[in-house]
Amino acid sequence: MSIVAYLVAYTAIVVFLGAVFARIMAYKRLPQHVRWELYPVAHEAKRAEWGGGYLEEVDWWKKKREVSLFGEMKVMIPEILLLKGVWEHNKSLWWVSFPFHFGLYVLAGFAGLLIFGAILHAAGISMFPGAGGTAGLMIAVTSIVGPVGFVLCAVGALGLGLRRLTNIELRNYSSVGHYFNLALFLVTVSVALYTWRTVDPEFHTMRGFVYSLLTFKFIKFESSLFATQMILIFVLLAYIPLTHMSHFFMKYFLWHDIRWGDEPNIDNPETNRRIGEALGQPVSWAAEHIHADGKKNWVEVASYNPMRPDGSEPE
Repeated sequence: MSIVAYLVAYTAIVVFLGAVFARIMAYKRLPQHVRWELYPVAHEAKRAEWGGGYLEEVDWWKKKREVSLFGEMKVMIPEILLLKGVWEHNKSLWWVSFPFHFGLYVLAGFAGLLIFGAILHAAGISMFPGAGGTAGLMIAVTSIVGPVGFVLCAVGALGLGLRRLTNIELRNYSSVGHYFNLALFLVTVSVALYTWRTVDPEFHTMRGFVYSLLTFKFIKFESSLFATQMILIFVLLAYIPLTHMSHFFMKYFLWHDIRWGDEPNIDNPETNRRIGEALGQPVSWAAEHIHADGKKNWVEVASYNPMRPDGSEPE
């Protein structure tokens, strides 16, 4: 199964990167969005404290905008790491959602440790169990971080699945895909936990696998369980950006381009072009007062006078 695991790993990495790129490009090709006008905007340096914006300023278009990256980080970091919004609006869901998401962050750090360990090994530093110095510290930290991430993710996936089954509000909006995604996570991390306990307690084999991926020096696995684990992990990696779980990176655009997108349109040819394209979109809303037929565009609908169906101006 060794060669299968390598083929799946390389294919999964290509699919993952390709899917992420395709998602971002698909978003970039979408029509210009309508500004939400939601306040506070996090990058407003001082006005965010009271929910204001630069439009409050007299002659705002003549002044330089103050954009605070620190202000954005103050909002984004608690939201990303701690799911602050879920805690504030749905505490009962937070108790199962937080372990799942934080477990994924821990596993991302675990992957980083494995890659760093593989790089140290490539540099000639022994990464075998019992090593001292930096290598020993890396092995010790990796041996803690990995199982913690597996357990948190497993607990969260199981909790979210039960929550969807038992909460009628969530159950009504849960598809087969939602349950399949959680089941795939649960199976993958459960197999990883069992492999860690029985086959690879210090992740020496996994670190060697990462090293062989980076150097193309393939090794044969002694354990079919380890190969199964790696196949599941990389299948999951390729699968994530193909589903709604792609929100883990697409949320950046939701926050920056839509929720906080308040850049003024002052002699911006690109923005004018995109607005023109959006206004040229056909409208097919069913509301009678819109008089949309799927052929009229937004300009025609907005300029339509229901009191003068023939389009003539009142005398």
